[in-house]
Amino acid sequence: MKRILSIQDISCVGKCSLTVALPIISALGIEAAILPTAVLSTHTAFGGFTFKDLTDEVEPICKVWKQEDIAFDGIYTGYLGSKEQIDLVLDIFRDFGEGKFKFVDPAMGDNGMLYKGFDEHFAHEMARLCAAADVIVPNLTEACFMLDKPYISSGYDERYIQDILVSLTDLGCKKAVLTGVGFESDKLGCYGYDSETGKFWCDFNDKKPQSFHGTGDIFASVCFASLMNGNNVAEASAIAADFVCDCIDATLDDETPIWYGVHFEKVLKSGKYIN
Repeated sequence: MKRILSIQDISCVGKCSLTVALPIISALGIEAAILPTAVLSTHTAFGGFTFKDLTDEVEPICKVWKQEDIAFDGIYTGYLGSKEQIDLVLDIFRDFGEGKFKFVDPAMGDNGMLYKGFDEHFAHEMARLCAAADVIVPNLTEACFMLDKPYISSGYDERYIQDILVSLTDLGCKKAVLTGVGFESDKLGCYGYDSETGKFWCDFNDKKPQSFHGTGDIFASVCFASLMNGNNVAEASAIAADFVCDCIDATLDDETPIWYGVHFEKVLKSGKYIN
């Protein structure tokens, strides 16, 4: 069985980060080891939350792994809370990721704005981490901040998206997938580029009437697991997009607040995505 390492925060309540990555990756048949970057009582869309930075724990944990000769088949990073953590992950890529698959979700913003606590300098540092990855899956906001390009919320064309994708791979990564993009008002999906083949691809679904917190983390987790299971990037991103749509459909009739998250558990239980 393949073993991967997921590096991101734990939000104890609220469906995002490791609380979705761990069960999804495990359900898709891959052993999931974790390296938490922080522990939060809830994710940040709740009214109040506690936050415990775990930066100081990263190096001691990695030291034990080296002593025990622990290895990983792939590394997947999500929310990182500081520039120091970016540098530590680059060290992990060097120490544990040589010749292994490296996947980065630069989780730091959406809807044209960076999340609280991040600034343009952090976005540029995140670009360094993306440069060391094989595949990256930013949304349009994150891509524009990393590239110092103007963010356009709607009305853009394919040339605009393709230029951003090429610029992302120019950072150093081999393949890039932009999430949450669309050219029609009733369609939304992902658009990708493989710098090794020069090919673009896209996958769109009907736009849902509501958006939910944590769906980017779910997309990244399913996409990464699908890649580790042998799918190519176009296939993996399409599987992930379909999974997210099914999760939203499974949640729309529920009265749970949209910021809580989607019912990915119901989709996993259906067995539709489990071979």
